[in-house]
Amino acid sequence: MLSFMDGFSKYSQIALEDMEKTSFITEWGTYCYRVMPFELKNVEATYQKAATTLFHDMMHRNVEVYVDDMIVKSRDRADHLAALERFFEKIRQFKLRLNPKKCTFGVTSRKLLGYMVGERGIEAYSNKIRAILDMPAPRTEREIRGFLGRL
Repeated sequence: MLSFMDGFSKYSQIALEDMEKTSFITEWGTYCYRVMPFELKNVEATYQKAATTLFHDMMHRNVEVYVDDMIVKSRDRADHLAALERFFEKIRQFKLRLNPKKCTFGVTSRKLLGYMVGERGIEAYSNKIRAILDMPAPRTEREIRGFLGRL
């Protein structure tokens, strides 16, 4: 069984330890961000590190995390419910929020990051395979270069 969760507004969930480094001055005073601003270059890596640290004891056994996409996995329903309970305890403990519109619980497979994730592992998504099969064969050198650039 698989459950897919999506972190909600990942940028605003990471508290900054170095708030003074994000300060800026306006005519009304000096302000700083209390949470990580969207524009910082390392925000995704910081969120990934936080998620990995948060779920360190469950990683690669019951939980997989890629930035704000999280998967809880198990072999049967009882184990799945126990894993979900532990997952949500950690979510509550660290006050993380999920996007309920993008969460799916208790399924055998689902599209994630352009691939199908299921009990057989990670597979190419059928729409991508169909697009390649339906693509006309390149006839000129320019078309071959364009084709190779898409691979």
